[in-house]
Amino acid sequence: MRCRNTVILSVLTVWFLSYTMIAQSEAEKISPIPVAEQIYMIAGKGGNVGIFIGEDGTFLIDDNFAPLTEKIVEAIKSVGGDYPKFLINTHYHGDHTGGNENLGEGGTLIFSHDNVRERLKTGSFLKAFDAKSEATDPEGLPVVTFSEGISFHINDDTVRAIHVAHAHTDGDSFIYFEEANVIHAGDILFNGFYPFIDVNHGGSLRGTILGVDEILSLVDGNTKIIPGHGPLADRAQLESYREMLWTAYGRLRKLKADGKTAREAAASKPLADLEETWGDGVFTGDRWIELIYSGV
Repeated sequence: MRCRNTVILSVLTVWFLSYTMIAQSEAEKISPIPVAEQIYMIAGKGGNVGIFIGEDGTFLIDDNFAPLTEKIVEAIKSVGGDYPKFLINTHYHGDHTGGNENLGEGGTLIFSHDNVRERLKTGSFLKAFDAKSEATDPEGLPVVTFSEGISFHINDDTVRAIHVAHAHTDGDSFIYFEEANVIHAGDILFNGFYPFIDVNHGGSLRGTILGVDEILSLVDGNTKIIPGHGPLADRAQLESYREMLWTAYGRLRKLKADGKTAREAAASKPLADLEETWGDGVFTGDRWIELIYSGV
């Protein structure tokens, strides 16, 4: 089983951690969190993983970091599932695709948006984290790709992957379980804190808001929402997140129209009233502004 260190970091965050550090962490525990019948969530140092088990096979949404593959498979089996038959990547970042090569070698069929496969095939560089990802080996590349969406008729449910353009990246998809009334939002949703938006690879604040709007069009008061990062969410939390994004967008657009640079915009503290609620995650408001400003 591979544990290649394909990401080199100069800064540590709660989700872009080096593969080596995770591999050496004996305290790392994988515990499936029940979401709905047959659907579970695994939360950890990387992106949240979705698990859908049933007679047609285990369907996995994202796969975290490579050193965690064995523990993820063990967790799946602990709730009655088997080795993943299908895997869909919500986007290309390594904390959501790090296990692709391991699972692909084990026979898992991998799906993604077209742009995800291209990024994995060629490798990428995340300027915000000074993080380089090497090209994924063929075993870990998506075998089936789509441009707008794809549907899976599996385990007595219809599971739809819906592409959202220029949100967290230019290859994001969220996953909608129609019968179970569950959504895996991928990194369109960071529940409870400012989201990382990969503006160098097609992401934008405006696009993220539009992605949230599309998710909101499908959810009701009973929908369970698995975020890319953070705890399990509901419609009210998604609406609060959307309000924060829209408020930030309006203020930053005005600063940009006034000719302010990213540093000048951050120095003016336009998000000061949001900081207590949203600034206790990966980024403070000042740092977040500097990262996303070019995509506002």
